[in-house]
Amino acid sequence: MKLVTVRAVVRCGHDGRVRNNASQHWVTVGGADVLVDDDPQGRAVAGCPNIGPTMKPCALTLAVQAGYSDWIRVDGKRVALSNLDGLTDGTVPGTVHYTVRDPGQSFVGADA
Repeated sequence: MKLVTVRAVVRCGHDGRVRNNASQHWVTVGGADVLVDDDPQGRAVAGCPNIGPTMKPCALTLAVQAGYSDWIRVDGKRVALSNLDGLTDGTVPGTVHYTVRDPGQSFVGADA
């Protein structure tokens, strides 16, 4: 698994793009800030096409369910890994996941 940076492509299950934001700025890979525990949570989702009369497009990411290293930390916070997985607030509730399509770097890897 690769460390996830602010340049990562993270998408909802409908292919909307998650807007990444790093909370720390002193550990980088290839000049991009590494995401840490809970950076992927509460982020806006742009362009979710899940739109309809009874459908709610994904607008926010919810809590991360998997994808943090148990071993590598930055200032006490676990780093995010490319197996990142969590739910969004889109419909059907509790079924739409967000995942990493590209970690934003290809240099640094780690085990969970």
